[in-house]
Amino acid sequence: MSSQPAHPTLLIPGPIEFDDAVLQSMSHYSESHVGPAFVATFGETLTQLRQLFQSTDASAQPYIISGSGTLGWDLVAANLVEAGESALVLSTGYFGDAFADCLTTYGADVTKLDGPVGGRPQLPEIEKALSQKKYKILTVTHVDTSTGVLSELKDLTATVKRVSPETLVIVDGVCSVACEEIAFDEWGLDGVVTASQKAIGCPAGLSISFFSGRAMQAFEKRKTPPASYFASMKNWTPIMKNYEAKKPSYFATPSPQLVHALNTALKQILAKPLSERFARHAEVSDKVKKAVQDLGLEVVATKPEDQAHAMTAIYLPENVKIPDILPKLAGKGVVFAGGIHKAIATKYIRFGHMGVSVTDPKRKDIDHALEALKSGLSECGYQKA
Repeated sequence: MSSQPAHPTLLIPGPIEFDDAVLQSMSHYSESHVGPAFVATFGETLTQLRQLFQSTDASAQPYIISGSGTLGWDLVAANLVEAGESALVLSTGYFGDAFADCLTTYGADVTKLDGPVGGRPQLPEIEKALSQKKYKILTVTHVDTSTGVLSELKDLTATVKRVSPETLVIVDGVCSVACEEIAFDEWGLDGVVTASQKAIGCPAGLSISFFSGRAMQAFEKRKTPPASYFASMKNWTPIMKNYEAKKPSYFATPSPQLVHALNTALKQILAKPLSERFARHAEVSDKVKKAVQDLGLEVVATKPEDQAHAMTAIYLPENVKIPDILPKLAGKGVVFAGGIHKAIATKYIRFGHMGVSVTDPKRKDIDHALEALKSGLSECGYQKA
């Protein structure tokens, strides 16, 4: 049984439920962030990230920096693109649009390709855009939590390499790392940015990213200094290299407690083959999608191949409103999220199913949530046609 106080089950697209051992790691006594014990833990955690991203490339560089997933966008925008250089942003919702806004803030010349609501830009239009203009980077949101749309990466990256080989492929993996397949080296990715609080299953507060040797070379060839101080790879890279080599180093103070929690979470994830973890998330996703369909409801992500495996965005029946259904669910001990995509925000809710809620066989979170959804809709007056 969990040692955590009784609480509603958090099934939003992140933060997610935590394993007891991860939470207990947070209660580590205070220690120096440059002391040998913490430096060893931080160094080990950076090396674990290489395994999580399925990379053996010694020239690739992991980063763990205090901040939210949004800081990952700043790392990309401040370091890999200079003012006036072009970026092609593939958007499948709110977070793709926001990544474009971040790049624009730093002076990038941004072109955005939008997928239809519930869909994604297709390879022919991406290829056409790449052939018409030289882009320094292409960014793609692997899972946009505003729509639950999953973007394909393997064929996308192969297309970019063929049409515009100098373009860096950067992935927003905030809601995909540790639940969706990411073969960093095999697919030829140049960067993935993520965060601690989603499928990795650690409390919020850490920006986690991984960049290829090619991306690091592109950074080193900048003609102008990085456009940020805190998000500067110039400032952070030597720190990360020293920590991984178990040498104390300092630029800005990390959170030892969060790093301990991340270390524990990664040890749990890496204790079994990653393929099993991805398969389990897909299995539960199929179960959720079928249950939604059986209720006579529609998933926002329209095509099965475009549907994320760690969350589901669900259109509500016309007579059921978000302010009605979410309190009903909360009363049954289940917390879902409302919609945030501006085109459909009032029409749908979001169900996060990732991390320990799906991988721990002792937890019945998903079954409980599906039953709560069924009865909650009924109490709101919905009957399947």
